[in-house]
Amino acid sequence: MSLFETVSADIQAAMKAREKVRLEALRGAKKEFLEAKTAPGANGELSDEQAVKILMKMVKQRKESARIYIENARQELADNELAEAAVLEEYLPKQLSAEELEAEIKAIIAEVGATSAKEMGKVMGVATKRLAGRADGRTIQGVVKQLLP
Repeated sequence: MSLFETVSADIQAAMKAREKVRLEALRGAKKEFLEAKTAPGANGELSDEQAVKILMKMVKQRKESARIYIENARQELADNELAEAAVLEEYLPKQLSAEELEAEIKAIIAEVGATSAKEMGKVMGVATKRLAGRADGRTIQGVVKQLLP
């Protein structure tokens, strides 16, 4: 079952269970999936890899919105955004722990042969592709900066 089909089935389950936040988050995800499927050049297909990228973008947007709401003393709106982000995160692959991420990046640095911070671009290129969906780009960048002298 593809991610698109899973989300569609879970929308029905959320409707029956009357879970408002879950329903809104999943409807938003399905809307984004449908837009990606019907975009010019998309040939009506949506791979799970594309769906994961869309979900990661949506989670990032929700967390950023929550941060802005908190800065403006709108906690109830921030709570809603964070709840939606938590629902969407359930559909993402398991995130790497700090230790696992560091080990992966050390292996990538050795593979690429990077020895200084000047070669960070090479490492980031490989790392973001290999770790897509399992770690946030900003987190990857922080670890790479820490590991390269």
